Amino acid sequence: MKYISKFCWLFVGVLFIFSGLIKINDPVGTAIKLEEYFEVFSTDIAPFFKAFEPYSLFLSIVLSAAEIVLGVALLVRWKLKGVLIALLAMIVFFTFLTFYSAYFNKVTDCGCFGDAIKLTPWESFTKDIVLLVMIVILLMTQRYLQPFISQKAGAIATALTAVISVGIGWYAYEHLPYVDFRAYKVGNNIPALMKPSAPLKYKYIMVKNGEEQEFEEYPTDQSYTFKQMVAINPEDGPKITDFNVWNEQGDFTQEVLTGNKLLVLVQGVAKADRTSFEEINKLVQAAEQQGITPMAVTSSSSQDFEAFRHEVNLAVPYYFGDGTVIKTIMRSNPGTLLLQDGVVKGKWHYNDTPTIEEVNALIANR
Repeated sequence: MKYISKFCWLFVGVLFIFSGLIKINDPVGTAIKLEEYFEVFSTDIAPFFKAFEPYSLFLSIVLSAAEIVLGVALLVRWKLKGVLIALLAMIVFFTFLTFYSAYFNKVTDCGCFGDAIKLTPWESFTKDIVLLVMIVILLMTQRYLQPFISQKAGAIATALTAVISVGIGWYAYEHLPYVDFRAYKVGNNIPALMKPSAPLKYKYIMVKNGEEQEFEEYPTDQSYTFKQMVAINPEDGPKITDFNVWNEQGDFTQEVLTGNKLLVLVQGVAKADRTSFEEINKLVQAAEQQGITPMAVTSSSSQDFEAFRHEVNLAVPYYFGDGTVIKTIMRSNPGTLLLQDGVVKGKWHYNDTPTIEEVNALIANR
């Protein structure tokens, strides 16, 4: 039992730290996931969950930091009983979320490991059940986990971890994620990712006499009733399926993915940072003089964006995009994205708007 206890101690501690680091690397993405949960719960369980939405970013950083802090505290065995009770409470909460997602098929990606590792709802629930069992084992076998550093040293290590974790999360919010796990990261070729990496293969699920059977080719026997067609190799499908840019004149997706383009992405005008447009407008004007085509992409209505662009003096043609896609591409509002024939050459938070020299250097570096 001693070795089982120590295995659980190491596994739980490391996994909580890893999970917290992945989430705090992208606090805006984690906040978006929390908003999804609050939206679902406000509709399905109780309306008061809607009140948590404005605090999603705060909760994103606090919960992610808490995972890291509790993981470190467990590994150094500081205040072990209290830490294990806190871990138990947290994993019970997460298990409820993942079970609800899986059973009712509401939030199909729990965001347990951000965009780094995608788990299905049932995989996430299974992972939480395993952690729940391990934490219960640790609570029952604390005698095998004697402290190996002083209480003072443990307190200092835990407090320092808390400060660093919150600092990491806040910096990522004020800039961009340290590591980008999304399909639109720098270096990725958007047009290539919009195509399957290999021909998709399908199996056909048919029903006959109340029994299901699977076929790799559609059966000619007409006594079978078609139920479902399922991809056998979904991992070979397109990684990007919803990138589209348009305006009243039609679809401009291909135009955006051709040549050198500087996109100013505005998720929504209501929450867009106005003060950043002094620097963005300078970049836009300089880019146009260098033959780089500037354009704005927004999910706001035409009427709202017209008023907004006059307010911030953004003199570029504007187009529309899906709000979720814009949030996926850019974790700031606004942000700038540099494309060269559809390849992402650079992306910047509004706090880090580049100079034209930086942009030119990236364009020249094919």
